[in-house]
This record gives sequence, C-alpha cells and structure tokens, in this order.
Amino acid sequence: MTQVDTQHFLCKIEEGIATVSLDRPERKNPLTFDSYAELRDWFRDLHYNDAVKAVVFASNGGNFSSGGDVHEIIGPLTKMSMKELLAFTRMTGDLVKAIVNCGKPVIAAIDGICVGAGAIIAMASDLRIATPEAKTAFLFTRVGLAGCDMGACAILPRIIGQGRAAELLYTGRSMSAEEGAAWGFHNKLVPGEDLNAEAAALAARIAAGPNFGNMMTKTMLAQEWSMSIEQAIEAEAQAQAICMQTADFERAYHAFVNKEKPVFEGD
Repeated sequence: MTQVDTQHFLCKIEEGIATVSLDRPERKNPLTFDSYAELRDWFRDLHYNDAVKAVVFASNGGNFSSGGDVHEIIGPLTKMSMKELLAFTRMTGDLVKAIVNCGKPVIAAIDGICVGAGAIIAMASDLRIATPEAKTAFLFTRVGLAGCDMGACAILPRIIGQGRAAELLYTGRSMSAEEGAAWGFHNKLVPGEDLNAEAAALAARIAAGPNFGNMMTKTMLAQEWSMSIEQAIEAEAQAQAICMQTADFERAYHAFVNKEKPVFEGD
C-alpha cells in the first residue's frame, strides 16, 4: 500500500485502487477552498497515472461529506466580488469535470451525510454504493442559491429522471437511501460495516478488467451526452476499433481459445 502525500484529503493506493476521502470527520467532512483545489488537481493528473486503475471515494467517520464548509467557504463568499465568485464556481465545476474526465472508473462509497458539494461528488462518480443511513441532498436552494450547481441540472436528471431531479433541486430535501436505490442513484445498498469491503471488491473487479477499454467506456459515457444517435454509433465504432488494437484484446482471444480466464495488463 502506498500512502499518497496529500495535504487536504486522504489518499492511499493499493493494488491499482486509489481510495480517497475527506479528512474532517468531526465536522462531517466539509470541503474547503484548499480541498476543492487539491482534489481537482489530483483527479486531473489521474488521467496520466497508469498505476491507478479505479478509484473509491470513501466516507470517513460515518459520513461522506457535508458540502462546503459554512465558516471557511460560505462566509467568505458573501464578501467576494462577482469576479472572485465566478472564479470559485468555475473551480468547483472543474472538480466535476476532472472526475468525469479522469479516465478511471470512480465509485462513491456513501455513508451518512452526503449533501451539497458532497452530493455532487457522488453524482459525478460512475457508481454509487450506499448504506441505509445515507442521506443525500442537493441543498443549494436552502442557502438561497439555485439548484443548478456544478452540473447538477445536467447530470442528476440523467441518473434519476427529470421530475425526481427537479423535486430534489427545487426543495433541497434529503433523498433517503431507499429512494436513492429505487431511483437508480445508488447501485446498491449494503450494511454500514460492509461498505468499504463492498466498494473495494467492486473496484477490484473493475480494475481487473481491460483498463484501456474502461477508460474508453468512461470517455464515451461522457461524450455521447451531446451526440446524436448517428454520431454516437460512429464514435463507438472508432473507439472499439482502437480497443481492438490493444494487447488485452488479443489476450482475451487466446484465453478464450484455451478456455482460460483472461488476465488483462492494460495495454
């Protein structure tokens, strides 16, 4: 296991799986200006890190994240100029773009409080496993803002549907774990004591797959939102032709012929 030297969040890498979490459990893991920026930069650089094959964004101390810190973010924002405010909102949006474009499957392991920007990080992840105690809220309207924060109005309806997303974004109410599972936000609900193991097992299963192919899948899932069906089919034809040139594709063929399980190496 390698402990990564990060200042404003926890990060370890073991057997190709990076596990990250916010590190202020006594405050239910709020985000600060510094943790936003460091997470953004880490996910941006991840695209070029072949040592990482999958990411688990974990909870810490029974909670995922309480969103932007009231004292360290919300308070200072009330005193900023428009130019400074736009720089901040662009930075927070850049974190979502970095997660979406990092080239690695990201699994959110959600326990307890998952609200505000914390809910956005979970939303931006590829997969979400939660405990029955998970409470997810996009509570921006409850602090006098719009629900359209960090891509919520674009991404959330694609996960749970327009009407359900509209209700959560207008009211800011909490979505229970059971609602999240029924609506497709959570891929799976597990007991709290099993959350880390379940997330790690899913990450390991994905990491054992063809990593170049996983990167291409993630890329297409993001890019095809703005494509017509015809454009998407052509883009996937090109993507799959590229994947057919990888050694992993050839390894899978030989394994099938020999009635063996393929061992992918990511090239």
